[in-house]
Amino acid sequence: MRLALPAWHGLLRWLFGRRRLSVLGLLRVFSYLFHGLLVAFLLATSGLALSSGPGRLSLGMLPWTGDTLIFVLFFGSLFGLLALILALGGKTRALFFLWNLAVAVLLLKGYVFSWYHFAPGESKIAGGLLAGACLALAGAWPRPPWRSAR
Repeated sequence: MRLALPAWHGLLRWLFGRRRLSVLGLLRVFSYLFHGLLVAFLLATSGLALSSGPGRLSLGMLPWTGDTLIFVLFFGSLFGLLALILALGGKTRALFFLWNLAVAVLLLKGYVFSWYHFAPGESKIAGGLLAGACLALAGAWPRPPWRSAR
């Protein structure tokens, strides 16, 4: 009688190869998860802002305001979703890296190199987002697929 392996076992073998589970593989998984959640949040936020009327969204850390902000968030998150799906399929990991780089630069510019003022308790959230974006950027670095040593 053969034991059935969990469904995630095949995913782990596909991501990390047969014999090694490395920090780079874990960073790549973190990058996919981080940006998957970020894209879902941005799509939901911009979708709600689009449906509620013009100029109802304000994010002080981003350089856009009003309707421009809503459209940039909506179409930017669609681009991020496309880059994520293509990277998961192994097609264009360089495009996913560029998405990661854009997110990290916008967060760094908005939270650190601007006149943005934090509300009480918001600096911890911003620090977590910046740390997550930097780790995701490291995980998204394009590298050749792993080859098993036989």
